[in-house]
Amino acid sequence: MRKKIEIEQIRPMDIEKRSFEIISEELGEREKLLKPGTELIVKRCIHTSADFDYAENLYFSEGCVEQALAAIREGASIVTDTQMARSGINKNVLKRYGGEVLCFMSDKDVAEEAKRRGVTRAVVSMEKAASLNRPLIFAIGNAPTALIHLSQLIDEKRIDPRLVIGVPVGFVNVVASKELIIDTGVPCIVARGRKGGSNIAACICNALLYMLTDNRGY
Repeated sequence: MRKKIEIEQIRPMDIEKRSFEIISEELGEREKLLKPGTELIVKRCIHTSADFDYAENLYFSEGCVEQALAAIREGASIVTDTQMARSGINKNVLKRYGGEVLCFMSDKDVAEEAKRRGVTRAVVSMEKAASLNRPLIFAIGNAPTALIHLSQLIDEKRIDPRLVIGVPVGFVNVVASKELIIDTGVPCIVARGRKGGSNIAACICNALLYMLTDNRGY
């Protein structure tokens, strides 16, 4: 005989809202410890991953959320290091402010240059982004080499990002690459440690976009 499993009855349009209610319930007193103004971003990361560690491991530089929102209003574009992150960002909302989502990882010239120099495509992609004459937000969820090279480009004054979202997932140079970005002093949101991913990079971007529009985050 099958055991009885309780299923919560909920309308499809209320599922996301109910999810955020559960997140708030399970965060409990920890929610009060979140940096003011970052709550919606933290909750979206938890919603995307079902991982409550993001309540502790997300680092926000001083004033980075306000600076990111201002950049989006001014038409900043978002550069990602994966097509997965690019596809997950709400491009329609970004377009309202004049921005677009860019990913150079699949570009033929990037692949050829990376092969010629013996570097990753992420390195060449960061250089290609640095050549753009426009305000940029970087959303890095996969390649630590992207963050490492981005930190070098920042130090060399070749690029001045409006925000760096540094959340690559993995093991090799992942932790160090995130700390390098923090040390540059540029506005940044970083998932310290090994956790992250393209989905987290995209959801942070969407959290910022929703803060400008319908304030979804519950």
